[in-house]
Order: sequence, then structure tokens, then C-alpha cells
Amino acid sequence: MSCRKPIPRIFAAGVALVVLLSVAVLSTNAQPLAQTGRGSGQMFVGETLTYDGKLSRLKIGWSIADLVFRATKQPDTDRLVIRGEAVSQGTLLKLLRFSFVQEYESLLSMSDFQILKTTKHDVQKQRVRDSEAVFDYGARSVTYVETDPKDATRPPRRIASEIAPDVLDMVSAIYAVRLMPLDVGTRGEFDVSDSGLVYNVPFAVTKRERQSTLPFGKVTCLRVEPDIFGPGRLIEQKGKMVIWMTDDARHVPVRAEVTTEFGKVNIKLEAYKKD
Repeated sequence: MSCRKPIPRIFAAGVALVVLLSVAVLSTNAQPLAQTGRGSGQMFVGETLTYDGKLSRLKIGWSIADLVFRATKQPDTDRLVIRGEAVSQGTLLKLLRFSFVQEYESLLSMSDFQILKTTKHDVQKQRVRDSEAVFDYGARSVTYVETDPKDATRPPRRIASEIAPDVLDMVSAIYAVRLMPLDVGTRGEFDVSDSGLVYNVPFAVTKRERQSTLPFGKVTCLRVEPDIFGPGRLIEQKGKMVIWMTDDARHVPVRAEVTTEFGKVNIKLEAYKKD
């Protein structure tokens, strides 16, 4: 990734909690979903997670965006739909005069949590892009097509990459990790598909820490550190990410912290709802 759009890409990665882990884990302590017996996405149906994102620099903090995740069941099918939306707000709009909207939709098989299709609507100021990634496990490939809805003459951008059966996209990986057993000391790596490319992401669960949250009060969390920054990684610049998830059966992501040369982005859970 280039640095030409640092804030929205970093924030999108952060608020998506940056594909913390996925069913492609190769850890010695974690097991694939198929072996845990907890592979169904039914537990997420009716759940809404709402986050607030702030950018801090030189000890000054600014609100920059809101994020909402919603999980529903597609009518009359065995498919789970996870929608994520990140919308710029606060200082980012008023002072920096930068706006963005990023809408994700992940379609998965409910029973085995296998990603089938990803659609995205990406607006950055005047720039608009629509995209769709279709996963074909028979052909072991993902095909990504990006279009410019404001310019019908612009040729679609197409990318195809080889995939493994357990690859996920950015949003679905957030939910996949919640189906897995995790503990301090867990290490591994996984693959995630984003914009037609596939990235390898090493990770480590480093410790337990208490976190203050609006929905749950003070809770014990697992501290997860995915390696997403650097050459060949999801974000090709210097930085660090830390994610905190509740140390219980739900593994709710309650906070993420992304540190880069542009400042520190903090994403905190503001509300939790389950229908």
C-alpha cells in the first residue's frame, strides 16, 4: 500500500480491527474452526457493534470517524451478511477538510464460515470507487473488480489471486477469530484477501489486560498484536497495532490502537446490541 491515502486506509484497517486473526491460523495453540465445533455464524445474527475513532498527535486528540458493524442472516438461505460502515466526522471534516465513507459487505456461508463475496463502496472526498471480490474455491482464486461509478468510460480494474480454502476478507476475519479458542502465548499467521491481493499476517496474543468500556464496564481482555505494517504487509509503512478482545466466549473487540508516523488512532467500542 502507498502512503497517498494514509488516514482512511489506516483507519479502515484499524476500525476493521485489522483482520486480527482468522480461520487460517497456523498456531500451535489455536485450532481451525472446523476442529473446534464452533464454526457456525449463527451466534452473530442480530448483533450490532458501534465504535468511535480518535486521532491523537502531540498530546492532542481529535474525533475522526464512527464505525458500525451489523450481522444479519440472508433470508431463506444459509448465509451470513456482515456489513461495516466507517464515516468521517469531527475534526477530520471541520479542520482537515477531508471526508470519507467506507462501506463493506461480507457474504459468508453460515455453517462453515467460508467467505463467498466481498463488496465495498469507497468514497474519499471526490474520489469514488465500487468493488466486488468473488471467491471461487473450486478454482482456488479470488477475482476482484473495481469500477468508478462517476466515470463510465474508465475501464474496470481487475485483479485475480490464488487463495487457500480458509482465506477470509478484512471484515469476516474479525468475526472468525471470535469463534476460536485463544490464550496468552498463542502465535501464528494467517492469510487475508483485500482488494484482490492476499496478505500474510503473523500475530501474537501477548498478555491479559483490564480495559474500561462503555458497554461492559471494566473487563479482562486478551491483548492481540498482529504484524500488518512493513514491506509486503497490509500497510506498507512503519507502524504498530494492538487489539483488545474480551477474555470470554464472545471475544468482543473492545479497543484497537494503531500507532503510525501520522499519530495514534484509538478505536473504542461505544455500544453493543444483540437482538
